[in-house]
Amino acid sequence: MRPEDVSQASVLLFFTRWVTHFCAPTFVFLSGCSIYLLEQKLGSRLRLSRFLLTRGLWLVLMEVIVINFILQWGAYNLILLQVIWAIGWGMVLLAGLVWLPRGVLAALALAIIAGHNLLPNMQSVTADNAIWALLHNSPFLLPLPGLPPLLVPYSLGPWLGLMLAGYVVGPWFGLPLAARNRRLRLAGTALLVLFVVLRATNWYGDPQPWSGQPRGSIYTVLSFINITKYPPSLLFVCLTQGVALWLLSGAETASGRLSRWLRTFGQVPFFYYLLHLLLISGAAWVWSYLAFGHPFNFSFAEPKDWPAGYQPSLARAYAVWAGVIFTLYWPCRWYRGYKQRHSHWWLSYL
Repeated sequence: MRPEDVSQASVLLFFTRWVTHFCAPTFVFLSGCSIYLLEQKLGSRLRLSRFLLTRGLWLVLMEVIVINFILQWGAYNLILLQVIWAIGWGMVLLAGLVWLPRGVLAALALAIIAGHNLLPNMQSVTADNAIWALLHNSPFLLPLPGLPPLLVPYSLGPWLGLMLAGYVVGPWFGLPLAARNRRLRLAGTALLVLFVVLRATNWYGDPQPWSGQPRGSIYTVLSFINITKYPPSLLFVCLTQGVALWLLSGAETASGRLSRWLRTFGQVPFFYYLLHLLLISGAAWVWSYLAFGHPFNFSFAEPKDWPAGYQPSLARAYAVWAGVIFTLYWPCRWYRGYKQRHSHWWLSYL
């Protein structure tokens, strides 16, 4: 079953999937904050626009060519457009949008995040409506003549709204620590209150209403927090970013070995992202070959096509997760040091 299916999934399976919802929107939001901080460092909006244009197109190419190669073991049976693709195009669009007044950008971010759930979702995507679907739609498959089909889980519009929101609140990170944390906590609280109010009424903000579950009250709670990521609904943004803003308000002053260890990954995020995909995908190739006599890519297979004798295991998933984090700490620490000691232009692209 799907982990989000509260009528079948276990609590642990549900939360194993649910907790990952916080990653992509926070990453996109912080990309917007980083873009504002970079603008202050460069001191030139023109230089910022040029960087966003080239960096954004670079990320799109990395998604289409490199990340798809890693995930599909070089097969290219389809072109999967995920979060790096969405961030890349968000940067390309922001290269032009940064010239608009900040108030206009704030209104645009609010309109996209709060209003996109009013837009219809197309059940059938063709070449005639593909542009609209790329801007706002649930995941869809688009055949391409002579090319692998596009599989698009990340439509651009709602993610652009999140990046714009990060850019708009970027000045908060130039405030004194106490004032910044106060704003982050107030904004986080407001988002969480809005989530509870809208979700409780099932009035607006998510295409999937919650309901009481016959399996018990805990599954009713899971139904309540089971919000839509593709595309990110208003309630998805309220919940994930409400929690994220509270975490941000405490992260800067966190000290100790664990916080220093975690910051290592945060200082080289794209480097880590590529390495973790490469390690997981490569290890999956080796493991499936040893386990079943041939490599088998579970990412793009229906359960009916799984090898005989295969059983999903959350324990195995958590063991792999911990192993990946531990293994990649060392190359990430090396690369962080390399970036601190060198100023090559290409380091800003990895």
